[in-house]
Amino acid sequence: MNAGNYDVPEGLYYSREHEWVKLEGNLARVGVTDYAQSRLGDVVYVELPEVGKRVKQVAEAKGKEMELGAVESIKAISAIYSPLSGVVKEVNPALQERPELINTSPYAEGWICVLEPSAPEAELKQLMDAKAYAEYVKKLE
Repeated sequence: MNAGNYDVPEGLYYSREHEWVKLEGNLARVGVTDYAQSRLGDVVYVELPEVGKRVKQVAEAKGKEMELGAVESIKAISAIYSPLSGVVKEVNPALQERPELINTSPYAEGWICVLEPSAPEAELKQLMDAKAYAEYVKKLE
């Protein structure tokens, strides 16, 4: 699915802060959307969360407990917010050497981390499907 010039894959969940979630069994892979990476510009550094960090869904949290890390681009430094509450189980080590993967492959090679969500059934209802996110992005243009 497309939202103007931006790719919005089906089968993922999307936050209003432009993160995506892909369910993988009892885990959830998280990254930033094509729209987000295009707005950031060229990514030069990614601050990844620590494995074991507890995070809260951005809609429910305040301050650092909702942040997974940050992306630094040539334009700005932007926080990466957690679309679900849970515990960080894995981070993408490739981003340390090749942060530009967020620009070139935001839904595949450029993922940020894997979470073990604590309340996925309830929290997924707070997120958008591809169609809703595509409409959301079109309104931002």
